[in-house]
Amino acid sequence: MNKKRNLKKAAALFVLLCLVLTGCVSQTDNSSPGNPSGEGDKGTSKVLVGTEGTYRPFNFKDENDELTGYDIEVVKEIDKRLDDVEFDFIAAQWDSLFLGMESQKYDMIADQISKDAEREEKYSFSENSYFSSVTSLIVRDDNDTITTMEDLEGKKVGVSVGTSFAKIFEKYNAEHDNAITIQYYEGNIVSVLQDIEAGRLDATINDKVIATENIKDLGLKLKTAGEPIAVVPSYFVFRKGSEPEELRKKVDEALTEMKSDGTLSEISTKWFGEDFTD
Repeated sequence: MNKKRNLKKAAALFVLLCLVLTGCVSQTDNSSPGNPSGEGDKGTSKVLVGTEGTYRPFNFKDENDELTGYDIEVVKEIDKRLDDVEFDFIAAQWDSLFLGMESQKYDMIADQISKDAEREEKYSFSENSYFSSVTSLIVRDDNDTITTMEDLEGKKVGVSVGTSFAKIFEKYNAEHDNAITIQYYEGNIVSVLQDIEAGRLDATINDKVIATENIKDLGLKLKTAGEPIAVVPSYFVFRKGSEPEELRKKVDEALTEMKSDGTLSEISTKWFGEDFTD
């Protein structure tokens, strides 16, 4: 009988111990998909940001293999101003950025994205722009015959597929009986610039800052030419829906503060020598 009683007591103590331990675990583990930091109600929500990581000087890896650049610094400044949000970056190729966000690999894109009707149907954009891209013609430095879009008629140009620059060429061709031959490239501008110098292409269009930076870094004999083709604002991009909309509002509030107190202008001047935020 004593053995039976002892066994019953031991079993009861074991069950009680399990309940206590389970209670401790449930009270200390506050992590959840909406709160990956595990800091409870006062913790931070993690936001994953998609970016190319090869688009110098906007987003690229430095000598320590750390992401840096104008886009990265702007997002990090937003991070400082939002106590309940923590931003992490994921590098992805340009042609997979939107697909990655659609499949929820990340929550936001920071990669010099411009608005158009097709994109606005599918995605949500920050109300505030954070950069204004000056679109310029890029040609060989010994070419003085191409200074306007009209000068490209009968010529061959290269451009990265799906970009706002490709859309400018496509719109011109739609209005001018396909007067320009367009060759499409995957990835960033480097291959396009190299093919212009080699004589395989006559020209391209791209952001003046990007073009100048790459021409300098690659040591290419190219130049920007003529008057700006367009001035296009850049925005942060989000999925549509109630939760992404809350994130967008927070980002816009921070951007509004950064424009008002001059921080955004300071970051632009640091990277480009002038203010491209208007």
